[in-house]
Amino acid sequence: MRNIFTFPARNLRFVIPVVILAALVLGLIIDTSVLKQFILPVAMATVFPAMIGFRAGELLCLRDLRLLSVNLVCNFVILPILALLIGWLLLSRWPELRIGLLLLSVIPGGNMVVAFTMLFDGNVPASLKLSVTNLLLGTLLAPVYLYLLAGRFVAIDIFHIGKTMGLVVIVPLCMGIITYKLLLKRYTPEQFKKEIKPLLPSASAWGLIYLVFTSISMKAPTFFNYPALVGQSLLSLFLWYAGIFAVCVGLGRLLFKRRDGITLLLNVSLRNLPIAIGIAVTAFGSQTAVIVALAFLFQQQLVLWFDELDKKYHWLGEDDQAGR
Repeated sequence: MRNIFTFPARNLRFVIPVVILAALVLGLIIDTSVLKQFILPVAMATVFPAMIGFRAGELLCLRDLRLLSVNLVCNFVILPILALLIGWLLLSRWPELRIGLLLLSVIPGGNMVVAFTMLFDGNVPASLKLSVTNLLLGTLLAPVYLYLLAGRFVAIDIFHIGKTMGLVVIVPLCMGIITYKLLLKRYTPEQFKKEIKPLLPSASAWGLIYLVFTSISMKAPTFFNYPALVGQSLLSLFLWYAGIFAVCVGLGRLLFKRRDGITLLLNVSLRNLPIAIGIAVTAFGSQTAVIVALAFLFQQQLVLWFDELDKKYHWLGEDDQAGR
């Protein structure tokens, strides 16, 4: 039973492609929209394991200021510029696709960032700070960015986003702190680290599978309705994500050790695709929704591949190296 439970976390690089393929096929055959109602509770359950053992005082610690500052520059300066450049080079004939790429660049990071940070042995307390900050600033800045750069003002329900942030981040954080205190009544800290903590990433992995399958299966028809635009969209997305990884690896090696470097990369590369697709569908045309929907095929798989290659080639360095 333990092997079955931990299988997805140990084999994410194989599991996620299978989940994506199954989502595309089943999404064309059946209506999976009924799964949408469970996205929020599953997202909360996915983040919850990462919060068990987290010390609330670390959230206010000032030692991650450099990481936070670099994260903000990447998310709110470099990414929009990169989207504008790629849109100008490759998507000048398709203005709605250009808007879609820009939309991805200005929407804050996704709900799975903290869970992936735990899976990849990143800095979970710092990732929590970064993801909360990105979500707050992104919610405020996204309409302004879209108005100035895309030519339209897109209203975002700040109250709804704030409520979502509270449910997905704050509630699991409080539950994790309480759970850890309850566990310490039965286990010593050493027993917790040895017997329970290794199982936590596996719990998050099952939640990730559900979120990936649901998000992609609901948009499966979108991928096949506009075949002429898919190739150009895929090329643009690939170059955009490649640019993100190149920037984050360069800054990660220059400024941080591996643990903080992977935290930076995840908080920059993992965009909040559910919010982005919602805005694309309601405020823009169908072509805008296509390029955003195709990003679901890239994000998780690229970070999984990167983690595997980084473990082999140490692109982000190693945590036991001297500080840079």
